[in-house]
Amino acid sequence: MTRVDTLVNGPAARGRTVLISGASIAGPALAYWLNRYGFVVTVVEKAGTVRDGGYPIDVRGTALDVVRRMGILPRLRDAHIDLRRLTFLDEDGSEVASVDPHAVTGGVAGRDLEVRRGALAGALHEAVRDDVEFLFDDSIDTLDQHRHGVDVTFRGGGRRTFDLVAGADGLHSHTRRLQFGPEELFHRYLGYCFAGFTLRNTFGLVRETVMWNAPGRAAVLYAVGDGDVHGFLNFACPEPPFDAFRDPEAQRDLVAEVFRGAGWEVPGMLAALRDADDLFFDLVSQIRMPRWSSGRVALVGDAAYAPSFLTGQGSSLALVGAYMLAGSLAAERDHDAGFDAYERDTRAFVTLNQDQVGQGEAALFPATARALEQRNTMLRGLGSMPPAEGRPAHEALVLPEFTLRG
Repeated sequence: MTRVDTLVNGPAARGRTVLISGASIAGPALAYWLNRYGFVVTVVEKAGTVRDGGYPIDVRGTALDVVRRMGILPRLRDAHIDLRRLTFLDEDGSEVASVDPHAVTGGVAGRDLEVRRGALAGALHEAVRDDVEFLFDDSIDTLDQHRHGVDVTFRGGGRRTFDLVAGADGLHSHTRRLQFGPEELFHRYLGYCFAGFTLRNTFGLVRETVMWNAPGRAAVLYAVGDGDVHGFLNFACPEPPFDAFRDPEAQRDLVAEVFRGAGWEVPGMLAALRDADDLFFDLVSQIRMPRWSSGRVALVGDAAYAPSFLTGQGSSLALVGAYMLAGSLAAERDHDAGFDAYERDTRAFVTLNQDQVGQGEAALFPATARALEQRNTMLRGLGSMPPAEGRPAHEALVLPEFTLRG
């Protein structure tokens, strides 16, 4: 079969135009591969620029092959955080266990990557920014499909027609809502909420994470260097608190109420939460869809199959999904066949990784006293060395070498 990295501007693309909504991870990755195959690509992003910084994310298993083929693996290795210790504390602040992070996450030391989200987004954008059109500070307003394309109106006032549209706009995808229906149809709530924010590192933490647990509550300090730390407050919640999404102050009040009376560093974290200008509050959930495409519109990454942070696989699925969608479109005679191939060859990998929600990181947040004690017993029994191999789900898909059709 023809090697994928030689298939530049292949005939199968025939200059077809594609609009991608979202310029975080899946969007620029998809733009890169579509451009390599000769598609004419436009990326629209509601933010004013590529977002910098952000919380750490993982690139594992099959996704490592994607970034290697893109030529950005050396840059990501330079940005690798190299988290060295994960310490668990009981409700009274006493240490339960201190372990190598890979022993819990299923990562492979020396191979898998952990980088700031902004570092990955920046590397992806730099790899494609000179070859595709980026429209920042804008977004899709309406989509109108017809026989010959998709008419798009933008919130900035523009109107254009594209052959295809791809939604890479995250868990709460506007593209998905326009084309497939409300989020509630596909949203699988996993019983937790979380608040993330940054605060000053007055704790002396360097390249390590400390996690405090009580039944149904967890407070995490995540130090990627010796500067600010990422704070996370995670809690069990039987019903999604949708009312809180309308008001950041309501979010702060909810978190403060849930963690009232908690010890360790939690009171200081709650005080920092009140003043944080980067608060991110959300449900812990997945997106499960019976179909990732409709007509000339397809979804990729979290918009189609968010696995939740409990799996640690969101960015990796986005990278692999982007590679598979682009290659499938280039290798098939028309977009219908391309979308079918994308689903046929990618869904099993996605589902296997979504199903990891019951393992690893998911076990770090027990909702009951009994489950917490069981988890602590498991942690005390872990060896200090990480596993030699990662979880099979992370590399269950071998990237195909797409052959273009004329």
